[in-house]
Amino acid sequence: MSFKPLGSRVLIEPVEQEEITASGIILPETAKEKPQQGKVLAAGPGDRNEKGERVAMDVKVGDLILFAKYSGTEVKMDGKKLLILRESDILGIVG
Repeated sequence: MSFKPLGSRVLIEPVEQEEITASGIILPETAKEKPQQGKVLAAGPGDRNEKGERVAMDVKVGDLILFAKYSGTEVKMDGKKLLILRESDILGIVG
């Protein structure tokens, strides 16, 4: 897959939650919450400031991030569900 996000956008692969709870209950697909954690697969170069200079992104490829629950645009690439979202939708880096 070859994809390069523009501006301050990132391509992430959401990390799905466990299908089985700690007590052994299997959760159906409809009972799962939307993931809020993901791995950065690609990052854009960053936005430009008033002078036209690039402002570097705070995240990089490989970072595990937390993002807003209903943010981003869902796309399907190579049979995987991925999200494209802006850096401003990222709440923080895990770890």
